[in-house]
Amino acid sequence: MKHTPFIAQHRAAGAKLVDFAGWEMPIHYTGVVDEYHTVRCKAGLFDVSHMGRIVVTGAGAESFLQRMTTNDLAALRPMQAQYSMVCNEQGGIKDDIFVYRLTRAGEFLLCVNASNRDKIVSWLTEHGRGVPDCQICDRSAEIAQIALQGSAARGIVAAIGLSQLDQLKIRESTTVQVADAECLAARTGYTGEFGYEFYVYGSADSVWDKLLNTGKSFGLKPAGLGARDLLRLEMGYLLYGSDIDERTTPIEAGAEWAVRFEKGEFVGRQALLIQKQAGLSRRFVGFELLEKSVPRHGFKILSASSPQSLIGEVTSGNLSPLLQKGIGLGYVSPEYAELGTDLFIDIRGKTIPAKVVKPPFYRRPSK
Repeated sequence: MKHTPFIAQHRAAGAKLVDFAGWEMPIHYTGVVDEYHTVRCKAGLFDVSHMGRIVVTGAGAESFLQRMTTNDLAALRPMQAQYSMVCNEQGGIKDDIFVYRLTRAGEFLLCVNASNRDKIVSWLTEHGRGVPDCQICDRSAEIAQIALQGSAARGIVAAIGLSQLDQLKIRESTTVQVADAECLAARTGYTGEFGYEFYVYGSADSVWDKLLNTGKSFGLKPAGLGARDLLRLEMGYLLYGSDIDERTTPIEAGAEWAVRFEKGEFVGRQALLIQKQAGLSRRFVGFELLEKSVPRHGFKILSASSPQSLIGEVTSGNLSPLLQKGIGLGYVSPEYAELGTDLFIDIRGKTIPAKVVKPPFYRRPSK
């Protein structure tokens, strides 16, 4: 298995390590629910270096990426990021990504899912052949990635002399030095909490240690993939391989807001326009259980009428620690997608009543 630069730190902290997309990664340290609560109430430190980091540069980079992604790069100012998708010709999602426009003209950083890194590098390389002045470079092995997430993140970065990060708005970034390593620090993350992601261009383990040691007095703990999945589920964020894949389009997945048809041609545009005009055969919904139980990926969604016909499938589900109820995401026939619609979830042969709701399931209290 592959290892991130922080494998020694994970082992020293007693992490339970698992195989995730070919990487030996921490699923938890002190426990999934404990780490979840730590992020919601204080702050957690995540190793996300298994993600792919692809740099695209040159005078032709912007027009090339406009054709390869669904969102509109023209809306990005230098040092801003946007959520976007890479689709195939049929409109299926090859990956959901973050695109950062960096400081130099024609320089972009793409953050892609770990399981899709090789696929996306090959896809971009294939389509980039013959594009004038456009270089595509997989820099995943050279750039580490750390996510500091939770309300205490602001105090932690100030304590290590990075008070300028307090000026960043959501999805803005800047360059900083942490423990003598150059980092791109961004107001991004996938937990729904206030936080930062650090793309580390130097000694990565020293940055991890600096953040963790400084953050201890703020209640910071390392957090694993289990807590990360719970946190993103409560926000209704999509998980590639569960909620979306190449058989799913952004329109079906409720992510049409990340598709800008008006920008012009991009891979998959015509197929998506046809689907939009023809109407959907299924729609992505959130639901909550009305009795205490735990929905899981692959469970059947049934109509609430009798007989209870099959109308869809759960793609993500779990018990929300804060809400103390089962929550989930899935696809259903369009006529069952309206908010408030009654459903049943087949949980190991027992039908549990549920209701369609609008994510996020959790909303951070206003201060």
